[in-house]
Amino acid sequence: MALKITDECINCDVCEPACPNQAITMGPEIYVIDPARCTECVGHFDEPQCVSICPVDCIPKDEQRVESHDELMDKYRRLTAKASG
Repeated sequence: MALKITDECINCDVCEPACPNQAITMGPEIYVIDPARCTECVGHFDEPQCVSICPVDCIPKDEQRVESHDELMDKYRRLTAKASG
């Protein structure tokens, strides 16, 4: 499933450059995660990089966007195919 950033976000700027899929951008008030680009770092890393470096623990799984590991891997493949082609 995709991740989301909650309103506990302090805009520390560490998550955006850590995302290998460029899924994190600055929203109107806090950073936001594009669920179409978020693979929870499947295909890149063993754990979501944004979650591992977030100093306030404000990036939970988005229960509204349930995806299996295989679905996340398929999304990773589509994203990387677009990037290389």
